[in-house]
Amino acid sequence: MPSPDMAPRRANLRCRLAGADAPSSRGIRNRRAGLAAAFGAALALAAAAGANPDQATELPEGPGLGVEAAAEEVAEWDISIQPNGEGLPPGSGTAVGGAGLYALHCLSCHGAEGKGQLNDALAGGHGTLDGPAPRKTVGSFWPYATTVFDYIRRAMPYQRPQSLSDDQVYALTAYLLFLNGIIGENDVMDARALPAVQMPNRDHFILAYPLPEDD
Repeated sequence: MPSPDMAPRRANLRCRLAGADAPSSRGIRNRRAGLAAAFGAALALAAAAGANPDQATELPEGPGLGVEAAAEEVAEWDISIQPNGEGLPPGSGTAVGGAGLYALHCLSCHGAEGKGQLNDALAGGHGTLDGPAPRKTVGSFWPYATTVFDYIRRAMPYQRPQSLSDDQVYALTAYLLFLNGIIGENDVMDARALPAVQMPNRDHFILAYPLPEDD
């Protein structure tokens, strides 16, 4: 049971807490006056800038960081290839020429004949996509042959991406298509032939944003 002298102590404690938490009326008035003065000063500066546009401070259009990239620098990164072949460079190659390049640059990661090793298989898997164990490879899953060229040129070989010539990329692309039974061993792949290659899974994708039908 609490002692009789506890009630006065509690009352004093509540009074002290109330006094500490509640701002004084003078403090509130001073704070309001400060805000009003700041707002008035901002309006005065805005009016002065409008009346004297030549004296107004010009704000930068951007964050003021870095320098503008030159056209040559942009061109080095603008290497995307569209599904219809737009952006493909001059050059050509066949699977015969690509076999040696694959052994040199790709075999250690993707295995003999693209069957997979440390990294994904690149060949095979046809007819497995609608089964219990689908195998997604370049031949069984990818919809466009031009994407094969784009990816090899952009990101391969893993240790030295973008180190291959365009002719070498065409040859490696042809070799992968040949391993998947899509083209012949001596078929020449270039900017004209590659977009015409019909990939097995090309028409089995559902577009998230379907293209409008022609009238």
